[in-house]
Amino acid sequence: MAEDMTIESYLAAGGVLSNPTNVPPRYRAELMKLMATFVDSELAGAAGFADIINQGPGIKERIAAAKIVLEKTDNADRVLKIMGEFGANTDRYANHHPWTKRLDRDADIGATRSEHDMRLAVFNYPIEGWGDAVVMNLLMSQAVAVQLAQFSQISYQPLAEAFRDIAPIEARHGELALEGALKLIEQGKAAEMQASIDYWWPRVAASFGAGAAEKIETLRKLGLRQLTGAEMRDQWVAKATEQVASLGLKAP
Repeated sequence: MAEDMTIESYLAAGGVLSNPTNVPPRYRAELMKLMATFVDSELAGAAGFADIINQGPGIKERIAAAKIVLEKTDNADRVLKIMGEFGANTDRYANHHPWTKRLDRDADIGATRSEHDMRLAVFNYPIEGWGDAVVMNLLMSQAVAVQLAQFSQISYQPLAEAFRDIAPIEARHGELALEGALKLIEQGKAAEMQASIDYWWPRVAASFGAGAAEKIETLRKLGLRQLTGAEMRDQWVAKATEQVASLGLKAP
């Protein structure tokens, strides 16, 4: 970085940072928000899947669900360690926290976050049974793939590298969901799966938020975002629609 260049100008020009030293306050705040959202969503998601492990129809399915729970928790821990380097109080994650807390099934909170943590709104809704869990994981895995493609390019190098390591793990969760979905189709569960798709689709879509143009532009200049929420949602819609169609089902 040139001596006469500010950190803000450096970031706007595509520069990267590699440690918490001299990070601008706005950058730190936005980076912490991004990390907290990811960590809380992974832990809340893991808690939701933990509740349905024993509803798996066979040993293989239960192993798959347990693997997802373990790996999501490990992914959260990986990012949490980076939060700790910025002075975050990581102890609160070790204490009791209502990660399993859910709203009523018919609640409609849009993109509103939980009052307890920074989880994405979709993780406030309850999973009802094995088939519903498979569909939720199928749709959300596609959304996570789009999000991680963005996160893997952010300007804070240690976090970008962590997300690049996490991406294939999360992609495998999507593959496990597809395997489960294909098995349910074979078992004649198409109608139940379509009902779950209709339920989860708008809730997963809301995960991308709206985002004011001014805020998005600020994040772009900081190297923390490239696409708008709408652009990311469009990518997800294309991917999820194709995958749902491959099962003989329909996007809402």
